[in-house]
Amino acid sequence: MTRISGVSLRRVLDSRGNPTVEADVLTVSGGFGRAAAPSGASTGEHEAIELPPGEAIAAARKHAVPRLVETVHAGNQREVDAALRGADGTENFSEIGANSAVAISMAAAKAGADVLGAPLYQHLGGAFRGENFPVPLGNVVGGGEHAADATHIQEFLAAPVGAPSVAEAAFANAAVHETVGELLTERGVPAAKGDEGAWAPAIDDAEAFEIVAEACERVAEDVGFEVTFGLDMAASELWNGDAYQYGETSRSPAEQIDYVADLVEEYELAYVEDPLEENDFAGFAELTDRVGDRTLLCGDDLFVTNTERLQQGIEMAAGNSILIKPNQIGTLSLAVDAIETATRNGFTPVISHRSGETEDTTIAHLAVATGAPFIKTGTVGGERTAKLNELIRIAEDAV
Repeated sequence: MTRISGVSLRRVLDSRGNPTVEADVLTVSGGFGRAAAPSGASTGEHEAIELPPGEAIAAARKHAVPRLVETVHAGNQREVDAALRGADGTENFSEIGANSAVAISMAAAKAGADVLGAPLYQHLGGAFRGENFPVPLGNVVGGGEHAADATHIQEFLAAPVGAPSVAEAAFANAAVHETVGELLTERGVPAAKGDEGAWAPAIDDAEAFEIVAEACERVAEDVGFEVTFGLDMAASELWNGDAYQYGETSRSPAEQIDYVADLVEEYELAYVEDPLEENDFAGFAELTDRVGDRTLLCGDDLFVTNTERLQQGIEMAAGNSILIKPNQIGTLSLAVDAIETATRNGFTPVISHRSGETEDTTIAHLAVATGAPFIKTGTVGGERTAKLNELIRIAEDAV
C-alpha cells in the first residue's frame, strides 16, 4: 500500500555549500522516496517563498507532516500535493516554505513509484502524460548572478537540437564546454567556473558570442549534427527601473528589444530566456511578434511556473515558452499544471534545474513523463551530470 507512514526532514548541502531541505517519505508497505529542494540565485519576485531551511523544516513538521502520515497515499500525487497546500494555507507557501513542500512532494512521488516497482518517469507519466526525451540545454559560459566579473548575460547555453539521442546530446554539450575552454586558452583568457560549472571568463558579451558560436560550429562538425546555442539573459538582474544596464552601456526597453532581435537573427539563437524584466508582458509580446517564429522566447521570472501568470502571457502572446522549476511553485502537481496549460496553448515547456542544485534527479523524470521538448541541466559538475546520466539511463530503460 502507498499510505504514508512517515516523513523525515533534514538539512543537507546544495552545490554552493548552502543548506537546503531534504525529505524522506516512507509508506506502510515499505515504499521509500528521498528528494532534496534546489535553490536559485537569480530568483523571480513572484516565486513561491523559500524559507531558511531550519524554519521550513520546523514549519513542515508542525503543519504538513501530521496531515500526511497515516492519512494520505503517496501513490496519489495530487492528494499529497493538496495536503501540502492545505497545511500551508497561503498562496505562495510562505507558511511551510516552498523548499520543504517541494522536497516532500518529490519524495512522495518516488515512494509511490517504489511501491509500484516502476521508474519515477513511468509513475508520473501514468498519472499525467506520455513519454518523450528532452534535448538538454547546457550552460557553457556564465556570468550575471552566477559569476562575478564575467559576462553581463547570465548564461550561454549549448543546444544540440540535431542530436539523434539524449546521450549524444549530452556528450555534445560536454564537448562544447570543453571546446570553449580550449578557445579561451588559445586567446590567453584565464577562466574560473561559476555556480553551474560554466566557464566564467573576464570577457565582454561580444567576445563570448564569438567563442560560443565557434565552439558550437567545431563540435557540430565533429559529431555530424546541428549544435547551436541559446541564452538566459536574466534581464531582471540587468534592469535598474529605467533601463537595462550592461556595465557602462545602458539600453532602454525599446533598445533591449532591438538588441535581442538582432542577436536572434545574427546567431540564429535556438532559445532566449528572460530577454526582458519580469513584469514586462507587453515587451515580451512585442519581441515575440518580431522573432517568435524563429526562436523560443522563454519566460522564467516572467511566469515562475505559475498558471495564472502563464495565462496572462498566453492571452497577450507574450513569449512562446515557459521554464518549469518545481520549487518555484512548490509541488509537482502545480508544475505539471503549468506544463499542461502551456502545451494546450502552444507554449513549449522547458524543465529546469537551479543554480544551487543537489544530486536529486526528479526533473529528468518529470521532463520525460510530461513529454517536455527541452531540459536545462547544466553541463558539468556532479549535481548537473546526475540529471544527464539519469536521462541516459531512462532512454536505455525505455528501449
